[in-house]
Amino acid sequence: MGFKFEKLTVWQIAIELSYQVSLLIDDFPNHEKFILASQIQRAADSVALNIAEGSTGQTNPDFKRFLNYGIRSAIEVVSCLHLGRKRKIISESNFESLYNQYEELIKKIQALKNSLK
Repeated sequence: MGFKFEKLTVWQIAIELSYQVSLLIDDFPNHEKFILASQIQRAADSVALNIAEGSTGQTNPDFKRFLNYGIRSAIEVVSCLHLGRKRKIISESNFESLYNQYEELIKKIQALKNSLK
């Protein structure tokens, strides 16, 4: 791995969770494909993209700003999970699994942010 962000555990987790979201939305009904499915996938992708963008060639304050964007995108994913569960297109078990994983990811991103001077 040649880029700094590729070594970051939070980026690796965000990539995996984005993949899990893509598997989840494969089962969404057609009427949600361009609504909730699109929104949750963009938000999930945005977590990893912001971590990557902020990690390379940025000052610590800039990196912190991008990590904040990543946290906000992760919270957007969680909100989409709630919407999908409410609309009965995300099962309780899928909701709980992804919810818990995003909760942990947010904590890890926050810890990384707090470790930067």
